[in-house]
Amino acid sequence: MGVRITVPVAKVLAVLLNEPDGEHYGLRLMQQTGVASGTLYPVLARLQEAGWLTARWEDEDPAEAGRPVRRYYQLTAEGVTHARAVLAELRASTAIVDATAPAQARPAW
Repeated sequence: MGVRITVPVAKVLAVLLNEPDGEHYGLRLMQQTGVASGTLYPVLARLQEAGWLTARWEDEDPAEAGRPVRRYYQLTAEGVTHARAVLAELRASTAIVDATAPAQARPAW
């Protein structure tokens, strides 16, 4: 996979997977994840380098829009597959064990 899964990476992937075919931009991702720009943009760059994301600049005149041009990020098919797998693994590895469950039903760790 090649991407180290940190808490910020997991948060970004979770938000991206809420709308896997959607295009997402930085400010909105910061608002949805609570991840600051100094952390968010390096995460997006790493995901893009790994082939999990594509990025494009919007075709918008900043003067007409009244805001800076946005860079949109979208999960690739490979990114969707990997994101789902790593988040499922993360959920499983952080699940709370029910101490009252029979031993065979509890994870071995």
